[in-house]
Amino acid sequence: MREVPQPAVEAIRLVEVLRAFADPVRLELIQRLDRLGEEPCNALGNEIDVHQTTLSHHYRVLREAGVTWTTVRGRTRLVRLRRDDLDALFPGLLDAVLIAQRSAPPPLANKS
Repeated sequence: MREVPQPAVEAIRLVEVLRAFADPVRLELIQRLDRLGEEPCNALGNEIDVHQTTLSHHYRVLREAGVTWTTVRGRTRLVRLRRDDLDALFPGLLDAVLIAQRSAPPPLANKS
């Protein structure tokens, strides 16, 4: 088992965490990780309407901001929230974001 580059706890910055929260797809990923605990980064295949490379980008943004922790096992990347770290650094922030996301109206459909 190996790990990919991600910030140490003392390197996590509020502005980067908030920037990571500022996207509907990433908010959906955060909600799902909160519910499931840990999951492979490709588990959402058909559940989120974005291309796999876009999904990988969103996971990278979350990881680099310090919101998630990614562990590599063989060819699988397992992702989980860094809840303990975020709660220690920014008490109540993650819960507030999750509660707000649950009560938000559904996103508008794409009108392409």
